[in-house]
Parts: sequence; structure tokens; C-alpha cells
Amino acid sequence: MKIAAILLPVVCILSCAQQTGLQSEQIPSYELWYDQPAGNWNEALPIGNGRLGAMVFGGAGLERIQFNEETLWQGEPRSYAHEGAIDYLKKIQDLLFEGKQKEAEDLAMEHFMSDPLRQMAYQPFGDLYISFEGHENYMDYRRSLSLNDAITDVSYRVGDTRFEREIFASNPDEVIVIKIKTDQPNALSFSVWMDAVHEGKRVSTGLDTQELDVKVSDGVTREGFRYKSVLFGKASLRMETDGEVSAGEDRLSVSGSSYANIYLTAATNYKQYDDVSNDPALIARDIFDRLENKPYNEIKATHISDHQSLFNRFDLDLGKNEKTKLPTDKRIEQFDDEKGDPNLIALYIQFGRYLMIASSREGTRPANLQGIWNDQLTPPWESKYTVNINTEMNYWLSEVANLSETHEPLFQMLEEVAATGAVVAEKHYGSRGWILHHNTDIWRGAAPINHSNHGIFLGGSGWLAHHFWERYLYTMDENFLRNRAYPVMKEAALFYYDALIEEPNTGWLVSSPSNSPEIGGLVFGPSMDHQIIRSLFKACIEASAILGIDEEFAGQLRNKLSRIAPDQIGQFGQLQEWVEDKDDTASRHRHVSHLWGMHPGKEINWDESPELMEAAMKSLEFRGDDGTGWSLAWKINFRARFLDGNRAYELIKMIFRPVPTKEINYMGGGGSYPNLFDAHPPFQIDGNFGAAAGIIEMIMQSHMDRIDILPALPDALDSGSISGARARGGFELSFAWDDANLSSLEVLSLAGRSCKIRYKERLITFETEKGKTYRFNGDLEQI
Repeated sequence: MKIAAILLPVVCILSCAQQTGLQSEQIPSYELWYDQPAGNWNEALPIGNGRLGAMVFGGAGLERIQFNEETLWQGEPRSYAHEGAIDYLKKIQDLLFEGKQKEAEDLAMEHFMSDPLRQMAYQPFGDLYISFEGHENYMDYRRSLSLNDAITDVSYRVGDTRFEREIFASNPDEVIVIKIKTDQPNALSFSVWMDAVHEGKRVSTGLDTQELDVKVSDGVTREGFRYKSVLFGKASLRMETDGEVSAGEDRLSVSGSSYANIYLTAATNYKQYDDVSNDPALIARDIFDRLENKPYNEIKATHISDHQSLFNRFDLDLGKNEKTKLPTDKRIEQFDDEKGDPNLIALYIQFGRYLMIASSREGTRPANLQGIWNDQLTPPWESKYTVNINTEMNYWLSEVANLSETHEPLFQMLEEVAATGAVVAEKHYGSRGWILHHNTDIWRGAAPINHSNHGIFLGGSGWLAHHFWERYLYTMDENFLRNRAYPVMKEAALFYYDALIEEPNTGWLVSSPSNSPEIGGLVFGPSMDHQIIRSLFKACIEASAILGIDEEFAGQLRNKLSRIAPDQIGQFGQLQEWVEDKDDTASRHRHVSHLWGMHPGKEINWDESPELMEAAMKSLEFRGDDGTGWSLAWKINFRARFLDGNRAYELIKMIFRPVPTKEINYMGGGGSYPNLFDAHPPFQIDGNFGAAAGIIEMIMQSHMDRIDILPALPDALDSGSISGARARGGFELSFAWDDANLSSLEVLSLAGRSCKIRYKERLITFETEKGKTYRFNGDLEQI
């Protein structure tokens, strides 16, 4: 039975690879590696299983593994809606129409904002330490993260003895696993213990076990609001070894061993946003009961199989040079020399896919501002969900990079926010449907937070509702559209249908009050809002026709569409950010929100509105190329849609700018930390996901009624191949190019729809059968 259990994952790995045309032996090795331990958190290596995350420092004398559990947050279940807000809505709108912005912002601050004004912060859980006495003087050190296997390795020699560790976070078995071994019998001795930065903590040690209990502290916001925190958690550690184990008051000590396997799990009392009745001790006990008598090799094989069932679907080869032999931090430092490093770009995309798998799995919560990795009680921006771009950008990679399942946690969160957002829609706007403003947290807050000059953003729910529509476009799954997507999309559209008001001077329908993130203060009618609303209305109309339902509602949306304030070209030839022509051409603000209609939207495009594309380019020129990490990522996507591959490549260079790990300069330019984490700075994971998606956008696009091959290929990436990329319409593509010319193309039909492909000046259309692969040469001639 044990042999079968170990062999089965191997069969699964091969089977999954064959289904996407990728043989496992053909998949290259993707690895981050270093020749010294991490000096701080931004040099440590991330592992995760969607629920548990950890940062591995790889110290020789002292290993630190800082870990998180996704549901440990400040606060308690509550409604953030502001009672009586609706009574002040019209007055705020009238003040904005009268040009009295400051008065409108002040009134909104007093009567319209979230109660309390701020949302809660994601919390670290604890730290696992392993001390190796006498290992301070080591040689031949190497630590690495294999993206293919999702395993971190640490190895070095002390004298003639070699020591090795491998650490991974298993999704099937819900544990973080640390294997320590040596090549000499009885040469391994160490101590292990857990700790936490929480004031409320307790450690208890057994014969071969240790438990860490933590309680999130109550607190006070900067405005003086006292909040209660109700979440607590338990981390449980189990160890097996062939050496002698002794239990001290706060640690376990092992001596005379050749190996040790440490298993760590954690859980909290959080069940869902309005229920904190889980028993973390019971959860941990159940996890370890299922691990009973399960050998390490089986746990490892199951983990690799599970990870590779997702990771091995996609591959990208952009070429190699001698830099592939360098440690990853040195490759980042040397990226922008004359030779470049195309393989590091491919590694970056695969690292983004790795982070997606590690931080967003079915049955878990979606990736937050830092994925699931955080070591601070007061993390930047509370490490929550910022929905004026950052949360959405987290999921740009899911569908196109063949990781559709990782999108699922976002859908679950949106179904929850639709419930809390319906309360806010009623109490703040007197509207049907649901609204989400600038941020949400584990309690699914939906009211506007922080300050009226940026927190009253009306586009959050509309933008996020598009993710349901995007999932349908990529999969063509009508059951998903009918049962999951359309109900949430419709309710989001209902809010805007009710909330749009007539602007006195033009008669156009506008959103109000709102904000163009995060610039210009409280206004009426930011262009971004209207682009999102128009796109959502059109998606609902199309979904209604596909499903054969809600024809009357679709007609109502059509009637409103023509009355929404249109995109306008301003006095400087720019795409206007607001209804009024007041753009500041000297502004270098990191947000370029009024280009939403060009990306991720599609109403502004070269086919149908070239004049608006030119205006959008002018706006982007005014804002400049530089920016924070996620801002650079969005600009890569913009340049790809402009079909300007060489300009996009210049932004890729900026993504790889080395950023100091010990400094946090909030106004500094973006780049990468030594562990490839995106530097806002500080770390924000959205840049990793957004830049990876943008590079793929340079190679393939499918937002129009066709698939475009190599639409924005830069000169620096003139040869390469991609396999397993997903396109809208239900297709999976693999193709290669040489000397900037397409050489081969395979199209797998996932839904049996008609397929249209364009490469340079050639456009072909062909009918497909579900499950069938179609092959073409570089001239798009079928072979």
C-alpha cells in the first residue's frame, strides 16, 4: 500500500503534464538560489499552501522560519456601515457640483465614512527557531527555492560533515514540513522552539511536541477608536527523529541523530467573516491524526504532485546566457547591463505563478496585499485588500497563466462582500445591489475608509465583478456564469444603475461622490468609474443574452449606457481623468486610473477608438515611466496594449532595480528585493503578479475578438517559446518564435468555439472541436 501511495503522485505528475502537451522531463528547472543566509525578511524565501505561509531565512547556526496563518487578523465581526449616511448624500453631491470640494470632503468625513474609520490589520502568527551549536563556522553554503517542487533547500558543511534541510508547505496535508539530515551517523544535534511577537502568547512543550498559543491584542486606531480583537490561534509542532529528544521548559533538544522531521501547523477560531466559532486545537489535532503513520517520503511526494498539477501546465523559454549560473541576488544586480538576462524574466513569471499557487488555493482566502506573508503587527497599509487596483492586480495572472483554480478564493470573498456591501449600498446611497469602496478586510468591510479625499472610491465592486466575467471568458463555462458570476455581476450593476445621477451642466449621468485613485480629492464623475460601469453594464447585457434571462434588465442597462459621461480628450491631447478638463500635466502620480478602459478594460483600443488610444498614450507620457512596483507593473500592461514592446522592456528593467532591504522609502521607486519580492517599496505582492501578467501580455493578447500573437515583442526577446498559456474564448496556446518571427503554433480548444488568430498582417478564423489541438506554421497555415 505504501508503494502504491508513493507511485500514484508520480503517475499524476506525468498525466497532468501530458494533458497540456508538456512532458515532465521537458520542464526546465526554475530556481532561486543564494550563497549566504538571509540577512533580513526581504532576503528570506517564501513557502505557502494557501492557508499557511512561511519565510525561510536559512541560517546555519540559527534557522528562523517566520510563519503566518491567513485568518489571524485584528478586530471582530462588525458592520462598517455608517448609520444615517444617506441623509447627507445629496448635500455632498450638491457641494461637489457647486465646486465646493473642501466643504464636501469635510461633510463626508463627519457623516459618510466607515464606522470605525479604519479597517483591521493582518497579523503574523509566530516564529520557529532551530539552533545548531557549533555551526557558525560553515563552508560550501547554498540555499535555494525550487519553483518546480515548491521546496526550499539549505546545505553547508561544518568540518567534514554535510548538513541539509528541506522545507515546504503541503496543501494536501496542511502542514509546514522541515526535514533536517546529515551524512554522518549521530552527528546532528539541535534545539527547536517557537515564539511570537504577540503580547498574548503561551508556549507549552511535551515529549516530542510543542504548542504556541497566541491572542491578537485589542488596540486603538490613530483616531482614538478602541477596537476589540477576538481572534486567537494555536500552532502545533510534532517531531520525529532517530536521536534522543529531551523537553525543556520552552524548547525541544535533539542529540545524536542523523535526521529529524518537524511538522508544523496552525489554525485560528475564525470560521467566516461573521462567525468566529472554530476550535483551533481541534483543527490541529485533526491534521495530525491524518498524518499519523504517514511516512515523510509520502508526504513529500503528495506535496510535489499537488504543486506540479498546477505549476507544470505552463512554461516559458526566453533564452539563456552565462548569468543563469549566478546567485539570484547577483542576477538582479546585473540585469540592466548590455547582455540582459532573458532567463531571469522567465524565472520572474514562474515565480509569480509560484506565489499564486502558494497564497491562493481553493478553500482558502484570497491573497492580500502581501499574499500571506507578513512579520509585523502593524504592516504597511494593514496588509489588507486594497481594491482600487492592488487586489485586482493580484489576480491578473490566474487565468492567462493557466492557474484558474487560484482565482476561486477571490470569488468566495466577493460573494461575502456582496452581502456586507448590500448593507452599505442601502445605508449610504439608498441603492439596491452592493458596493465596495477603497478597501476590505477579513471582516468584509465595504464602507469608505481612511479619508474622504481618497476613500470614497465607487469603482471597487464594479472592477472586482469583472473578475467573474473574465473567468467565464477564459473558460466559457456557462454553469459558472449562470450560478456564480452573473448573480454577483447583476447586483453590482444594480447599484450603479440606482446610484448614477445627472450632472447639471451636461445632463450626463455621473458617479458621485467618488475619487480617481488616489489623486484629485473627492469629485463627481472620475473617468475610471464610468469606464468600469460601462464595461460592467455591457458584460451583464451580454451575459443576459447568453443565458437567455433578464431581458428587461438588459434593456434598462442599454438605455443608461448612452447617457453615462463619455471618455473625453482634453486641452493637452490627453485622456481626461475627470469630467472637467483639469489634468495636471506635471503630475507624476503612481496611479494612472483613467486608462482603465484601455487595460484591464477594452473599450479604448486601436481597432475602434484610435483617437482615444492616442490620448491615453499622451496621458501616460505625462505621468512618466517611473513609479512604485505595482505602478511599473500596470505600465508594462499599458505599453503592451499600446503595442510598444521596447518601451515595455524598459519598464521591465525598472522592475529589476535592486532595492535596499533594510530601508523603507515609501516615496522611492519600485524594483525587486533579493528574494524577487516586488518592492513598492515596501513589499507588495501585486507587483509580482501584475508584471508577470504584463510580460505575457506582450507575447499574447486576447481582449478583443481574436488572439494576437507576439503583439508587443521587444527586440531584446526576439527568440523564445511559450506553452500552456490561456486565451479568452476557451483556448490554450503553445507557440515559438525565432528572430522575432513566429515559427510554430498549437491551439488546444477547451470549449469548441470558433477561433480567430492574428499574427502581424495575417488573420485566420477556424472552427474547433472541444479537446482537439490545431497546429500551424509561422504563416498561420494549418499543418
